Amino acid sequence: MTERQRTYTWDDPAPTSAANRDMQGLDFLRGLIDGSIPHHPTSRTLGFRVTDAREGWVEVSMEPQEFHANAVGSVHGGVIATMFDTAMGFSVSSTLEAGVGYTTLDLQVRYLRPVQAGNGVVRVHGICEYSGRRTATARGEARDENDRLLATASTTCLILR
Repeated sequence: MTERQRTYTWDDPAPTSAANRDMQGLDFLRGLIDGSIPHHPTSRTLGFRVTDAREGWVEVSMEPQEFHANAVGSVHGGVIATMFDTAMGFSVSSTLEAGVGYTTLDLQVRYLRPVQAGNGVVRVHGICEYSGRRTATARGEARDENDRLLATASTTCLILR
Protein backbone atom coordinates (compact mmCIF):
# COMPACT_ATOMS: atom_id res chain seq x y z
CA MET A 1 0.00 0.00 0.00
CA THR A 2 1.36 3.40 -1.00
CA GLU A 3 1.27 5.97 1.76
CA ARG A 4 -0.04 9.33 0.69
CA GLN A 5 0.93 12.65 2.17
CA ARG A 6 -0.52 16.13 2.13
CA THR A 7 1.11 19.38 3.22
CA TYR A 8 -0.64 22.71 3.58
CA THR A 9 -0.24 26.00 5.41
CA TRP A 10 -2.55 28.42 7.16
CA ASP A 11 -2.35 31.87 8.63
CA ASP A 12 -2.73 32.94 12.25
CA PRO A 13 -6.54 32.90 12.72
CA ALA A 14 -6.60 35.94 15.06
CA PRO A 15 -6.55 38.65 12.33
CA THR A 16 -9.29 36.83 10.37
CA SER A 17 -11.42 36.54 13.52
CA ALA A 18 -10.85 40.21 14.35
CA ALA A 19 -11.84 41.26 10.82
CA ASN A 20 -15.00 39.12 11.03
CA ARG A 21 -15.88 40.75 14.34
CA ASP A 22 -14.98 44.34 13.41
CA MET A 23 -16.20 44.61 9.80
CA GLN A 24 -19.65 44.65 8.25
CA GLY A 25 -20.32 41.04 7.21
CA LEU A 26 -20.46 41.57 3.45
CA ASP A 27 -17.24 43.62 3.47
CA PHE A 28 -15.53 40.80 5.39
CA LEU A 29 -16.69 38.24 2.81
CA ARG A 30 -15.46 40.41 -0.05
CA GLY A 31 -12.06 40.47 1.68
CA LEU A 32 -12.02 36.65 1.77
CA ILE A 33 -12.88 36.52 -1.94
CA ASP A 34 -10.26 39.08 -3.06
CA GLY A 35 -7.59 37.62 -0.75
CA SER A 36 -7.08 40.69 1.44
CA ILE A 37 -8.35 38.61 4.39
CA PRO A 38 -7.04 35.05 4.75
CA HIS A 39 -9.51 32.16 4.92
CA HIS A 40 -9.85 30.50 8.32
CA PRO A 41 -7.78 27.38 9.13
CA THR A 42 -10.75 25.01 8.76
CA SER A 43 -11.29 26.04 5.14
CA ARG A 44 -7.56 25.71 4.45
CA THR A 45 -7.49 22.25 6.07
CA LEU A 46 -10.44 20.95 4.05
CA GLY A 47 -9.60 22.89 0.88
CA PHE A 48 -12.71 25.01 0.35
CA ARG A 49 -13.11 28.74 0.01
CA VAL A 50 -15.70 31.50 -0.31
CA THR A 51 -16.03 32.17 -4.04
CA ASP A 52 -19.01 34.56 -4.23
CA ALA A 53 -21.10 36.67 -1.88
CA ARG A 54 -23.82 39.26 -1.83
CA GLU A 55 -26.20 40.32 0.92
CA GLY A 56 -27.99 37.22 2.19
CA TRP A 57 -26.24 34.82 -0.21
CA VAL A 58 -22.83 33.11 -0.12
CA GLU A 59 -21.11 30.48 -2.26
CA VAL A 60 -18.44 28.15 -0.89
CA SER A 61 -16.62 25.91 -3.40
CA MET A 62 -14.33 22.91 -3.28
CA GLU A 63 -12.99 20.28 -5.65
CA PRO A 64 -13.28 17.01 -3.66
CA GLN A 65 -10.03 15.10 -3.30
CA GLU A 66 -9.07 11.61 -2.25
CA PHE A 67 -8.26 12.79 1.30
CA HIS A 68 -11.94 13.78 1.76
CA ALA A 69 -13.02 10.12 1.44
CA ASN A 70 -14.89 8.19 4.10
CA ALA A 71 -14.76 4.41 4.63
CA VAL A 72 -17.15 3.70 1.72
CA GLY A 73 -15.21 5.84 -0.76
CA SER A 74 -17.39 8.93 -1.07
CA VAL A 75 -16.70 12.35 0.42
CA HIS A 76 -17.31 12.25 4.16
CA GLY A 77 -20.61 13.88 5.11
CA GLY A 78 -18.83 15.96 7.74
CA VAL A 79 -16.87 17.74 5.01
CA ILE A 80 -20.10 18.70 3.25
CA ALA A 81 -21.71 19.65 6.59
CA THR A 82 -18.76 21.94 7.35
CA MET A 83 -19.16 23.63 3.98
CA PHE A 84 -22.88 24.13 4.71
CA ASP A 85 -22.15 25.52 8.18
CA THR A 86 -19.71 27.99 6.65
CA ALA A 87 -21.89 29.06 3.69
CA MET A 88 -25.09 29.45 5.72
CA GLY A 89 -23.31 31.16 8.63
CA PHE A 90 -21.64 33.59 6.27
CA SER A 91 -24.99 34.24 4.54
CA VAL A 92 -26.28 35.36 7.95
CA SER A 93 -23.09 37.35 8.56
CA SER A 94 -23.58 39.19 5.27
CA THR A 95 -26.73 40.79 6.74
CA LEU A 96 -25.06 41.99 9.96
CA GLU A 97 -23.45 45.30 10.76
CA ALA A 98 -19.93 45.63 12.16
CA GLY A 99 -19.54 44.45 15.74
CA VAL A 100 -22.44 41.97 15.60
CA GLY A 101 -21.53 38.29 15.65
CA TYR A 102 -23.35 35.00 15.26
CA THR A 103 -22.97 31.35 16.15
CA THR A 104 -24.70 28.21 14.93
CA LEU A 105 -27.48 26.89 17.18
CA ASP A 106 -28.45 23.94 15.00
CA LEU A 107 -27.53 22.42 11.67
CA GLN A 108 -29.49 19.88 9.65
CA VAL A 109 -28.10 18.30 6.48
CA ARG A 110 -29.96 16.01 4.09
CA TYR A 111 -27.68 14.03 1.75
CA LEU A 112 -29.30 13.18 -1.59
CA ARG A 113 -26.44 11.88 -3.76
CA PRO A 114 -22.92 10.69 -2.98
CA VAL A 115 -20.13 13.16 -3.65
CA GLN A 116 -17.03 11.63 -5.28
CA ALA A 117 -13.49 12.90 -5.75
CA GLY A 118 -12.65 13.43 -9.39
CA ASN A 119 -16.13 14.59 -10.41
CA GLY A 120 -15.41 18.33 -10.43
CA VAL A 121 -16.19 21.27 -8.20
CA VAL A 122 -18.94 21.19 -5.56
CA ARG A 123 -20.64 24.52 -4.85
CA VAL A 124 -22.54 25.09 -1.63
CA HIS A 125 -24.90 28.07 -1.50
CA GLY A 126 -26.06 29.58 1.77
CA ILE A 127 -29.19 31.72 1.68
CA CYS A 128 -30.23 33.79 4.69
CA GLU A 129 -34.01 33.55 5.04
CA TYR A 130 -34.47 35.65 8.17
CA SER A 131 -32.14 37.87 10.17
CA GLY A 132 -33.70 39.23 13.33
CA ARG A 133 -32.50 40.83 16.52
CA ARG A 134 -31.72 37.56 18.35
CA THR A 135 -31.81 34.77 15.77
CA ALA A 136 -31.40 34.17 12.05
CA THR A 137 -32.26 31.25 9.79
CA ALA A 138 -30.66 30.10 6.57
CA ARG A 139 -30.93 27.27 4.09
CA GLY A 140 -28.40 25.73 1.76
CA GLU A 141 -27.95 23.68 -1.38
CA ALA A 142 -24.94 21.70 -2.58
CA ARG A 143 -24.67 21.19 -6.34
CA ASP A 144 -22.19 19.55 -8.68
CA GLU A 145 -20.76 20.94 -11.92
CA ASN A 146 -23.85 19.71 -13.80
CA ASP A 147 -26.11 21.60 -11.37
CA ARG A 148 -27.40 18.34 -9.85
CA LEU A 149 -28.62 18.74 -6.28
CA LEU A 150 -26.34 16.75 -3.94
CA ALA A 151 -27.60 17.83 -0.51
CA THR A 152 -29.73 20.42 1.25
CA ALA A 153 -29.39 21.97 4.70
CA SER A 154 -30.88 24.42 7.15
CA THR A 155 -29.60 26.25 10.20
CA THR A 156 -30.59 28.59 13.01
CA CYS A 157 -27.99 31.05 14.28
CA LEU A 158 -27.88 33.05 17.49
CA ILE A 159 -27.14 36.74 16.87
CA LEU A 160 -24.53 38.09 19.29
CA ARG A 161 -25.05 41.80 19.93
